[in-house]
Amino acid sequence: MSASTVANPLLVPWPTQLGVPPFADIAPEHFRPAFEQATAEHRAEIDRIAADAAAPTFGNTIAALENAGRTLERVSAVFWNLAGAHTDDALQAIEREMSPRLALHWNAITSNAALFARIDAVMQGDEAARLDPEQKRVLERTHLAFVRAGARLGPDEKKRLGDILERLATLGTQFSQNVLADERSYELPLAETDVAGLPELVAAAARRTAEERGSAATHVVTLSRSLIEPFLTFSPRRDLRERAFMAWTSRGENGGATDNRAIIAAMLALRRERARLLGYDTFADYKLDNTMAKSAASVRALLDEVWPAAKARADGERGKLQALAQSEGANITIEPWDWRYYADKVRKAEFDLDEAEVKPYLALDSMIEAAFYTAGRLFGLSFAERTDLGLYHPDVRAFEVTDSSGAHVGLFLGDYFARPSKRSGAWMSSYRRQERLGGDIRPIVVNVMNFAKGAGSSPPLLSFDDARTLFHEFGHALHGLLSDVTYPSLSGTSVARDFVELPSQLFEHWLSTREVLGQYARHYRTGEPMPDRMIDKLRAARTFSQGFATVEYLSSAIVDIDFHSGAYDDGDPVAFERAALARIGMPREIAMRHRTPHFSHIFSGDGYASGYYSYLWSEVLDADAFAAFEEVGDVFDPATAARLKQFVYGAGGLRDEEEAYLGFRGRMPSIEGLLKKRGLTT
Repeated sequence: MSASTVANPLLVPWPTQLGVPPFADIAPEHFRPAFEQATAEHRAEIDRIAADAAAPTFGNTIAALENAGRTLERVSAVFWNLAGAHTDDALQAIEREMSPRLALHWNAITSNAALFARIDAVMQGDEAARLDPEQKRVLERTHLAFVRAGARLGPDEKKRLGDILERLATLGTQFSQNVLADERSYELPLAETDVAGLPELVAAAARRTAEERGSAATHVVTLSRSLIEPFLTFSPRRDLRERAFMAWTSRGENGGATDNRAIIAAMLALRRERARLLGYDTFADYKLDNTMAKSAASVRALLDEVWPAAKARADGERGKLQALAQSEGANITIEPWDWRYYADKVRKAEFDLDEAEVKPYLALDSMIEAAFYTAGRLFGLSFAERTDLGLYHPDVRAFEVTDSSGAHVGLFLGDYFARPSKRSGAWMSSYRRQERLGGDIRPIVVNVMNFAKGAGSSPPLLSFDDARTLFHEFGHALHGLLSDVTYPSLSGTSVARDFVELPSQLFEHWLSTREVLGQYARHYRTGEPMPDRMIDKLRAARTFSQGFATVEYLSSAIVDIDFHSGAYDDGDPVAFERAALARIGMPREIAMRHRTPHFSHIFSGDGYASGYYSYLWSEVLDADAFAAFEEVGDVFDPATAARLKQFVYGAGGLRDEEEAYLGFRGRMPSIEGLLKKRGLTT
């Protein structure tokens, strides 16, 4: 082993507990040489598989592929998690360099004709019929992945596809870094007089943010969702709400070095060319071909079915907001920066529900415990905090997860607070996937949030939406933790994009149950449980403002599918966005949940491109799935939970997604459950 290898903590066995990366020993300068060695090692492994003189078998080809690239996977997991959750200029420079290089590396593998010939031989050979169900699934998915990556293209087409993927990787990295730069740089300074009318909890969060940023102002609002949305909800200063809202919605569209419009246009053109090289008319046709939806037509049918009811509901909500504003003597027409402010007033009037009164009952630690309790009741899991593990930031917490027998299941990391080194939003990721091919390898998963810290001695307090986000991402974490498969490529969240949100969205339902709120929603000062009347109000208000919420989400999903299904043909993407919204009659007073210039779901890589609809598709499933518990009269029914674990949370990609849902529920759902859940039907 060379001296440089010994000195690089990414390339040697980790002498840490539970396999946690040795974060304290890892510096930015370790990543380039680690990536170089890991990709070289992976190339050598691939070359050996492709050049094997023995006849192709599942073992020497498919299983060998599953075992290849372990060093690269380990290095990549550490790097990409840090690049999202705790980055700096040095890591961003490496990200810009490595994104296209890694795209080329993976393209070279899927373009390897000799390798694909072996995969194809196993797929077509007699052995395929004798494989067990999990092996068959791995074989089918591997073969399909290579075909979809261009394995059957000619040499010139493969070369062009590689160039496209390299360029897309570069552009996606630039896009995400531009959004982060805009989020980092923005501050709305507030004087003491500007915070008048804000609940103390919101004012305290803005004061703490000013202190952390070293601002000359006494209070600061940033573009962290957990800070800007409460400000838009509670600030009586309409001028400041407008300033904050315009900054929030114009990320990536401010001109100069961080403007994303040209990047978006280039990415869309390259995606269109990529799809056509692979034999598809549009990028949406390509992306949706191996999903539950299968086609853009199916996606549009779902979106078009929900849109009229959502828009009608939003129109009714707007009328109430306008009437309230006028009754208070405000001579205004409701604008997007007014919606949350007046909606909160309407909620108070209709449900006697004040979000500022709810938050003291939703302390972050209590909501974490509530999520753990729910997982324990459903799946027999226990969570013990580990304070002896060196992690990548002082705010990150670690919990060892065990099952009902006390056996180690995995490690859960919670990274809950906003900071300038973290991109916005909330997500789940893995440092290590569960598998049994390389031994009994247990998962390490992480939830990343952007909640505001508490002020002074007060604990961090969540809005109900924040608490729902925590449960949502923890549902993803459980999908990774409960995985019970042999092969890495089937592990955890390795399912179709329009199925992957089922475990997360389904888990949200338990937050609203009386069993959970009644036990864990306690006032952070007095310890008193949330009053029954407040729980009743929260439950009654679940469909409040669902017209607004559905319209802001659906509009983003519709623009996404329009961009990728042939309607866009170059030009200004923001102008296209405006035209798409005009076509569907987008209410002027509501903005897309993610406007195009900062729509990271679809432009920071291909992730949800043509797939933002999947949250709604999965919601059709999750509404029906939770009904399975309600129908038996017990939201923690053991038999139903056991089926849920077997076919959804623990199954990874073992089965076709429709087969998995049928295994759990016995039938496929209708859209009626979704419409009822959102209050869009009577």
